Amino acid sequence: MEAPRPASPAESKTHFLDYWRIIRIRKVIILAVFLLVVITVTAVTFVMPEAFSSTARLKVEKDTPDIQLWGMGGGAQSYDPYFLTTEFEVLKSQIILEPVIGRLQLNAKYAERFKSPVPFTRQQSEEVLAKELDVKQYRNTSIIEISATNPDRQLAAEIVNAVAREYQNYREGLRQGMSERGLTTLTNQLADLNAKVDEQQKLVDKLRVDLNVPDQVAEGGGPFQSILTEEIRRVLAARTDLTARITQQQELINNLKSKDDDELRNALNVIRPIPQLGTLLSDLSIAEQKKAVLSADFGPQAPEIQQVNGQLAKINEQLDQVVSGIMAGLQAQLDTDRATLKEVEAQVEKVKRDEATKIGEYRPYMRAKKDFDTTLRMREAMLMQITQENINSAISKQASVSIITKAEPGMRPVRPRKGLNIALGAVAGLLLGVGLAFFIEYLDTSVKTIDDVEQALGAPVLGVIPQNVASLLKEGPESPHAEAYRVLRTNLLFSRKDPNLRTITVVSGGAGEGKSTTLFNLATIFAQQGSRVLIVDSDLRRPSLHKLFNVSNAIGLTNYLLKQNRLEEVIQTTSVPTLDFLPSGKLPSSSMGILNSSAMRAFVDEVKSRYDFVFFDSPPIMGVSDASVLASEVDLAILVVQYRKYPQQMTLRAKQMVEKVGGRMMGVVLNNINISQDSYYYYYSGYYYDYDSKGSDDGHGSGDKPGKAAAPLKKKY
Repeated sequence: MEAPRPASPAESKTHFLDYWRIIRIRKVIILAVFLLVVITVTAVTFVMPEAFSSTARLKVEKDTPDIQLWGMGGGAQSYDPYFLTTEFEVLKSQIILEPVIGRLQLNAKYAERFKSPVPFTRQQSEEVLAKELDVKQYRNTSIIEISATNPDRQLAAEIVNAVAREYQNYREGLRQGMSERGLTTLTNQLADLNAKVDEQQKLVDKLRVDLNVPDQVAEGGGPFQSILTEEIRRVLAARTDLTARITQQQELINNLKSKDDDELRNALNVIRPIPQLGTLLSDLSIAEQKKAVLSADFGPQAPEIQQVNGQLAKINEQLDQVVSGIMAGLQAQLDTDRATLKEVEAQVEKVKRDEATKIGEYRPYMRAKKDFDTTLRMREAMLMQITQENINSAISKQASVSIITKAEPGMRPVRPRKGLNIALGAVAGLLLGVGLAFFIEYLDTSVKTIDDVEQALGAPVLGVIPQNVASLLKEGPESPHAEAYRVLRTNLLFSRKDPNLRTITVVSGGAGEGKSTTLFNLATIFAQQGSRVLIVDSDLRRPSLHKLFNVSNAIGLTNYLLKQNRLEEVIQTTSVPTLDFLPSGKLPSSSMGILNSSAMRAFVDEVKSRYDFVFFDSPPIMGVSDASVLASEVDLAILVVQYRKYPQQMTLRAKQMVEKVGGRMMGVVLNNINISQDSYYYYYSGYYYDYDSKGSDDGHGSGDKPGKAAAPLKKKY
């Protein structure tokens, strides 16, 4: 049966372990980047020249006079969110910086500072000065902070104070210039208005005489106020009252008509109460109560009930007559008011016609009178404004810009901030190192985890082999590495479905992935467990297994396949009684395809009949065709993948090549994993690794010590 795949860990735990694994694996890169950034920042920090900063504070307001004359130009100043932002730009503009440069002779000082052979130009000095200045608002107030940073602490303070004074002078000159220009304009406008008033006065007097305008029109505010009499105003008021009353009465009648008899009677008793209606409603209520009492003892045909019904019918008839009379009275009143309204409207129309006639006669005079009044008001306003501006110019005005804090030379340098720079460099270096590590990890498409193998290749992982694994013949069966191969052997045996599948080859996509060592140690484990095992070094181009056995490679597989020697002459025994070895032998240049021959297939069948398991070493499957040939001739194939060496696409291609030639791929072996550093694989195989390590350290292991040379091999026959 197939070996079960390991269950995936929880998503959150997997993410944490992956992140920690990347950091541990890439810790050299992280540390190198961290140290490089910290050292660079530290060196730059100590090389940078010191700079000092000075700050002055200005209280900046809009231009307003101390007093407001006759309410002109008064009122609180509206909030302008862009006022201070605009002033920031003014403070760093040419109109402020140019006088400061000239006053402090910054052209020469900047040239000396930057070691220029000629003095700086105005534009160059402005650029440097603008970079040294910093203007900002102080804590959401109308206070502006001006700061300057310069290697000369005294010069920094002088620059700030000079900028503050120049800005103050600029605002004062701007205000005075605006006031003078405004007074000149107002004076000229007043002269024009005086001439216009005289001209319009003459025209009004002439029209009044020519049109015979009465005094009530000439002295009034207008034709509607001077011509209309009290009688006309009364008629207009009467029309308004009648219109409102008719509307109310119509709504009342419509509302009453929409009610039933009982509701109408009660409503009229409230709206239009009359004694008769109230008496009848009271009698009706008494009769209904009496009927209710008699109905409990008598039937509908009883004389008593018939008598009460007669009383009720008579009362209801009288009520209907009273209600009809009241409704008729309301309607008659409405009709009378409507007739009166028509008469009033006729009077109004007649008055309007008379008024229109009069207005037409006096229209030229009224137009001239209106223009004259408008010009008079404009002249009065102009006089008041000029008087106010003259007074404002004569008296002191509230300072719109005041220096509340002067700049003083800085005591300590503000740049560079060594501690902060180094701390930020350390943080940046750490972040950059971690980021680079994760970026490299992102670009790395090699096999890293068991999940990578199972997702990319669709094949199970049979074993995980740690780093620094040597020959198990030297380390002994109790080696801390032996258990990894025991696990591999167990998974391999459980994965094969047929016990007759006993010839195995180990392949890899590229060179140096550890397939020969894996095959050698796996075969050793099989032999140590009692199986009769033969290792065949079928990597004819670059044989290496004979080095692990410390034997000669002079004769071997090629000699047998070319019928130069018998099988008994080429197979050699080892220190393990059940483990034999067949070297590759020398490969003649004329026999490059010897593995893809009938002799090779016959050899496989022969050794399969003699041994329980036969292991064939092979070259990298991506390099030559020998590995593909071997995969097609043996029963089982195992793919060795070295941890973090080749791209996943290469490993996938190797698997596909095995399957393409008809080979039976049993699974994958992950090789050369640093279990002590990679927590992912520590939890996978760290238990038996630690357990066996402790056993070996305590001296309970029965294997040979590392470094002990293997026993010389002898020929089998």
